[in-house]
Amino acid sequence: MTREAAIARSVGQFSSGAFKTMLARRIAIPTESQNPERAGDLLRYLTDEMAPDFQSMGFTAEIIANPNGKGPFLLAERHEDAKALTVLGYGHGDVIRGMDAEWAEGRSPWTLSDSGDRWYGRGIVDNKGQHAINMTALRAVLETRGKLGFNAKYLIETGEETGSPGLRQLCGQHRERLRADVLIASDGPRLSASRPTVFLGARGGYAFDLWIDAREGGHHSGNWGGLISNPAIELAHAIACLVGPTGQIRVPEFVPAHIPDAVRRVLADIEITSNEGGPPLEPWWGEPGLSLAEKVFGWCNLEVLAFEAGNPRAPVNAIPPRAWARLQLRFVVGVDTADMLGTIRRFLDRHGFARVQAAAGRDDFFAATRLDPGHPYVGYVADSIARTQGERPAILPNLGGSLPNDIFAEILELPTIWVPHSYPACSQHAPNEHVPVSILREGLAIMAGLYWDLADMPRA
Repeated sequence: MTREAAIARSVGQFSSGAFKTMLARRIAIPTESQNPERAGDLLRYLTDEMAPDFQSMGFTAEIIANPNGKGPFLLAERHEDAKALTVLGYGHGDVIRGMDAEWAEGRSPWTLSDSGDRWYGRGIVDNKGQHAINMTALRAVLETRGKLGFNAKYLIETGEETGSPGLRQLCGQHRERLRADVLIASDGPRLSASRPTVFLGARGGYAFDLWIDAREGGHHSGNWGGLISNPAIELAHAIACLVGPTGQIRVPEFVPAHIPDAVRRVLADIEITSNEGGPPLEPWWGEPGLSLAEKVFGWCNLEVLAFEAGNPRAPVNAIPPRAWARLQLRFVVGVDTADMLGTIRRFLDRHGFARVQAAAGRDDFFAATRLDPGHPYVGYVADSIARTQGERPAILPNLGGSLPNDIFAEILELPTIWVPHSYPACSQHAPNEHVPVSILREGLAIMAGLYWDLADMPRA
């Protein structure tokens, strides 16, 4: 009945092959939430895999219909002591589309394949593999100690890849039932494959479309060039008005007034390097005067995701009648999001681009969140990971990407701590999604040690 025994039991599931067998079974369920034909598979993942696994650990497990009719939720609960800490866990069983034909070396997204130092499969990191690690570690602590030593609740959704529809409403409706002292969950990547990481929130994400409808039909560029406007050129200049030639945001409302001192302090320990399989870094890009870590985790970036005019696949000698682009702002705490579209409209009008139309690009919107790095729970979790791994984890004030963390932080009013079991080059939204086996083993050890230590973590 020791911490070391619980860790050994958790990692032993990897060594025995039991963890791999379980994860392969879950990956084989094609839970593509973007595919309406997979609705039955989303439910099957909860009824055939999640519910029985939680119930075998003494949890109650209830399937809850989505308030807006999309993919269902599972809420599992294990109550041990009214005076003990209560921990909410979270994961998502849905995955991005499989892209079956694009996987290399004959792999299938729905079959866990083992290349020796990497495991491949859709959901291996986003997010089936990550919550499988946490659930395996929970079981190891329970079987070693005979109890968890804290109260546990776990929420599994099946729509995160489509913007978590219904999650906000569900958490509002079941706020008392989901009440806890802290959220501890796993999603997203580590800072690097070799360094365990803790992040405390997420940048927000806002997508918007810009376009110009100049006229009906294209017109010969020789006969009409210089006489009629080119919407592609106009739109390119409008975008250049929003963001400079080296990626610096030019809209004052789209950046924070400053980076808080507490955030600067934790980011001073963060070194951004190129990861295997990732692109080389370009330090000249982005907000001048900031470190690489501050650019990703302490500041904002505005990106052009797509730009279209004319027929890109078969250009003709015609001035296009229309130009369209989708942009995305990733933003941190401190950016006013009350009227994003109005801010864009007013800025374009001031700079002479009244012909450019603007609209929100997607229905979903993730707000920016960030737990204070000085919160005592952050230190407790970091100390636990250091005790297991022999080194302090990287502490990020927020993930560079976006998660529905604002729902937990604002609606449930929880301190939020994420311990990811992936790395930046994992291809989670692309063909050949994979994870190094070293991260799987470390994750099983880290989470078993952390769940063991939570029995002694004081309530806030």
